[in-house]
Amino acid sequence: MTLSSTLPSEAPGKRTGRGVARGPVTAAERVARRRALLNWVAVHSLAIAAGLFFLLPFVFVFLTSVMTDSQALTTDYWPTSWNWGNYGKVWNTPGFLTWWRNTLLYALAGTLLTVVSSLPVAYALAKFRFRGRNLAMMAVISMMMLPPQVTIIPMYLFWAKQLGLGGSLWPLIIPMAFGDAFSIFLLRQFLLTIPKEYIEAARIDGCGELRTLLRVVLPMAKPAIAAVALFQFFYCWNDYFGPQIYASSNHDAWTLSYGLESFKGAHHTNWNLTMAATLLVMAPVIVLFFFAQKAFIEGVTLTGVKG
Repeated sequence: MTLSSTLPSEAPGKRTGRGVARGPVTAAERVARRRALLNWVAVHSLAIAAGLFFLLPFVFVFLTSVMTDSQALTTDYWPTSWNWGNYGKVWNTPGFLTWWRNTLLYALAGTLLTVVSSLPVAYALAKFRFRGRNLAMMAVISMMMLPPQVTIIPMYLFWAKQLGLGGSLWPLIIPMAFGDAFSIFLLRQFLLTIPKEYIEAARIDGCGELRTLLRVVLPMAKPAIAAVALFQFFYCWNDYFGPQIYASSNHDAWTLSYGLESFKGAHHTNWNLTMAATLLVMAPVIVLFFFAQKAFIEGVTLTGVKG
């Protein structure tokens, strides 16, 4: 018996240092791959159509934002030259940085005050047993159903006329320190899923209600808090009605949503600059949404019980 007869036979194909290289793709394999691709497209056709439906407007805005003045909104949808300087022109527009600063102040302060003020109320409604709890919950739901246009006149008379805060964003920020009906409802629904055994164990160990809220409930409610914070941040960032009512008389108190309308009126013939300004306004919330997607998934799956 020779040595060659004892060695295992090699598979067809050329052996390389990393393994056996496959031979040329046959016609049957190409047909199978094409059929698998068509099956995948057929299965995901609705998802692809929905994705294109939401994506194409952003593509159109972006392509228009880098066009020249003469090419914008013509039948030529692809830029003949990429004018990145349009973003610089928008950024250097007088007042644009002020609008950014005011919007960040409004969104960040409003989000922080809403979360801090809504969480204790939601915790009390979810875990405390007291007389009138159902009535308080009904009051919260009623506030959710009440349109803001109903209360805008008395609120404006109080903040602008009585307290003299007209021409600023404080009439929009200060009320958020007293809770938000939607945030209270959302946090309360999530806190109901936290087993009471965790809270009772903390009380047995000597924790007061505030310490139990901060040390036990708060870490477990992070997904719901993140979702509430995200909703409130988006609301403040996109709010147009509030700044129009209270801050329209003071250019130094304008936000991006209200300032963008003024920018559009001043550049109604320069659609490339208008689209560039629109993208600069949308970019922060789009980036924040993609980084915070996990909070929504955890808010649905995480219930406080593992294993």
